[in-house]
Amino acid sequence: MGSGLPDDSGCHILHADMDAFYASVEVRDRPDLAGRPVVVGGLGPRSVVLSATYEARAFGVRSAMPVGRARRLCPQAVFVPPRHRLYAEVSREVMAVFRAVTPEVEPLSLDEAFLDVSGALRRLGTPARIARLIRAQVLEQQGITCSVGVAPSKFVAKVASARCKPDGLLVVPVADVLPFLHPLPASALWGVGEHSEEVLARLGLRTVGDIAHVPLATLQRELGAAGEHLWSLAWGRDERRVVPHREEKSVGAEETFASDVDDPEVIRRELLRLSGRTAQALRAAGCVARTVSVKLRLASFKTITRSRTLAEPTDVAREIYATACALYEGSGLDARARLRLVGVRAAGLRPAAGAARQLAFGDRPAGWREAERAVDQIARRFGSDAVQPAALVAAERQPPQTSQTSQPPASGPRP
Repeated sequence: MGSGLPDDSGCHILHADMDAFYASVEVRDRPDLAGRPVVVGGLGPRSVVLSATYEARAFGVRSAMPVGRARRLCPQAVFVPPRHRLYAEVSREVMAVFRAVTPEVEPLSLDEAFLDVSGALRRLGTPARIARLIRAQVLEQQGITCSVGVAPSKFVAKVASARCKPDGLLVVPVADVLPFLHPLPASALWGVGEHSEEVLARLGLRTVGDIAHVPLATLQRELGAAGEHLWSLAWGRDERRVVPHREEKSVGAEETFASDVDDPEVIRRELLRLSGRTAQALRAAGCVARTVSVKLRLASFKTITRSRTLAEPTDVAREIYATACALYEGSGLDARARLRLVGVRAAGLRPAAGAARQLAFGDRPAGWREAERAVDQIARRFGSDAVQPAALVAAERQPPQTSQTSQPPASGPRP
């Protein structure tokens, strides 16, 4: 591969797992906590640890542990009450990063998901390259790290992500699955709980390799159907497919600036660009949208979202842009607030063919919508940049550092 990574051909399953998710978000928002043991959990007498930084884990603190015990193990730790709404918002945005790579995303929880990237290889490169892209985008957009396992199956990918934490990437080539699995402890297998671990220990089965080489009939006799399941996993056999969980239907685009921006004109230009991409995605899907929203992320990572429901559904960039600008200007931000990311999204989708539009007095039946559809045709023939507003021509010379489009549209014009 020329990258120093093992051969990843055939390894189209990724398992991406945020590192100490809740605690990492708290450290991101409070840089003074960096490098210190931090524990996220309730403050009541029966509260449990929800997340802990690796500095706290070095003292034996673990998730689901009573907070009282965590205090005894690590009295110098900083204990932080959870902010569940924030974690849910960060999770949605991380999952949007995944879905910009592939629609085949199966979330397991707020902080981890499986991805099948087989359909993205031609567009984005090898599985390992895609994994590096995901890790870089999560870090850039959210200021937190994730670990990614790359493997031929879900089970092996999940084990790989756990083995390379924190902030790691591990590829398990097809030919190396058994050498990778067999030295691991038996507890690495999915389905090994307290009871089954006791049974395996009684049989002298300490490693995954031990389980693989014991007669299947012995495991079935001792553990029933679970025995066959563990034996198959021990041989690296896992035929389960990634089962996508679809988001609420919406389209949108967002941009992360190369450096924080405090110029309202630059921000409005970016809103214009994003409105054009969003409108083109709507037209390509044959949809119109009733709700427009903007996302504004400050340099501090605080995110503000504003939305407005339109009187009539639209797929016109001019109307989306006007709404996005009004939402930005009414967001309550200081005129010189520094932004690291802006986004435009259209929701409340419905088929364009069934959305009759009420003309106001003096409106012409043909106008901006028809003009933008004509630009779509030009773009399909001559490229996406063949026609665009004059305001964006100069800006094209210095594009933002990274971009993310959920439900990526086919290349289309910028209004």
